[in-house]
Amino acid sequence: MLAKRLAALALGVLVVGGAASPAAASHGPSVSGALASLLHSAAISEATYHQDYTGYVAAKSSLGRLSGTRREELGAVLANVQAMASAGELIPSRLPALFLTLERNRQWWTTGPLLADDERVSFPGSEIVWEHYPGQGIEIQWLASFGEANGYYLSGDENADLRQLLNEVIPLATRRAGGIAWEYMFHFDGGTPPWTSGLSQGTALQVLARAWSRFKEPAYLAAAQQALGIFQTPPPQGVRVSTPAGALYAEYTYAPSDRILNGFIQSLVGLYDYTEITKDPLGLALFDAGDAEARAIVPLYNTGAWSMYDQFGESDLNYHELLTEFLQHLCERTRKGQPLTPAGSPAGAQIAGDQIYCTTAQQFTADLHTPPAIALLSRTLPGGARGGLQLSLSKISNVSLTVRQGSKVVWTNSALLERGRPRLLWITPAKGGTFSVSLTASDLAGNFSTTAGTVVVTRP
Repeated sequence: MLAKRLAALALGVLVVGGAASPAAASHGPSVSGALASLLHSAAISEATYHQDYTGYVAAKSSLGRLSGTRREELGAVLANVQAMASAGELIPSRLPALFLTLERNRQWWTTGPLLADDERVSFPGSEIVWEHYPGQGIEIQWLASFGEANGYYLSGDENADLRQLLNEVIPLATRRAGGIAWEYMFHFDGGTPPWTSGLSQGTALQVLARAWSRFKEPAYLAAAQQALGIFQTPPPQGVRVSTPAGALYAEYTYAPSDRILNGFIQSLVGLYDYTEITKDPLGLALFDAGDAEARAIVPLYNTGAWSMYDQFGESDLNYHELLTEFLQHLCERTRKGQPLTPAGSPAGAQIAGDQIYCTTAQQFTADLHTPPAIALLSRTLPGGARGGLQLSLSKISNVSLTVRQGSKVVWTNSALLERGRPRLLWITPAKGGTFSVSLTASDLAGNFSTTAGTVVVTRP
């Protein structure tokens, strides 16, 4: 029966319950064809082939019975699996995470409730954290899963949960960049699956090293050592972006030009903790390269009133707080001045503390309690124009505008504006006149300030 099925797959047909139907057209192999090829080359066992093939058929069968949002979500996950097969991305080590994702989505969208955007869920008997990405189904949230593991470690009394979670996630890592990586199997912000992240991988390094220090389980240390691969390898396989100072570890393998600071700093925290625990010279070298770059660029992300998310725009409140926390963690580690001495290194080799991390974290904390500075710049405007009022603003804020002529309100407007010299729309009256203008700015943390002035509108 197996030989008959493989022959049918080689001809490009999908066999379900003894009946054949045309496989989805693509430029590369179909999912069933890719699985059959792996089995034929002995890259996977017959048991793995049957499990994954059966899961794929079940998901397609379930899709046919769904409609609306449920069909859209499961269909997107199936489409991602099919696209990876067509691109030749169905390698043996990727199958466990990929087909677990497909099965969990089949299970959820056939029996579970509809989910809000970004809602997180879990399954009985499992510690893995999943997140709903609208239009992409539910996906393993690796950062949240490793964060959960860190929580178990820090609590000190949830060792069974910590062991279970790590024992679940280690087999789901994919061979990548000369090591292993925990990959995201969905489309996100321009990225095509499979991709990975320096942020989540750095957190994985941290908790794996911590767990090894507690349990002395060789598998945890081995996984952590292999997880260093992406920090040695440039995109798109890895996250290492070489710089004149050292190296920047990218948040996304598919976007090396996006210099997102929070993810970079957390990857350094993970590398520091890994090296401090394991005394691995490679970990020290990777931290040193990233630390040199971070010390050079962290000041560039401080506007004096708020943090920058990347080199283009300011952080939202969540990312500002997250970056502040990560900087504080790096501050605490480097400020200790304790040597990180890998085996075989000269005695006294160490990473010196650097006040850049500490002072920046302090400034970002203060920004959470400092009102925005706002000033009216426009004094004269032409009548009948849409140019708007120009103002000066110290940080990203919700700005409200009220225009009065005498006691009468003639215009109101509000918008979320970034720092600098933005404009807020006011369609000025053609007949001109003198107007009182009041502005209120409320930053993302809820601090607010006001200013007022007079604007003369001239006749066209």
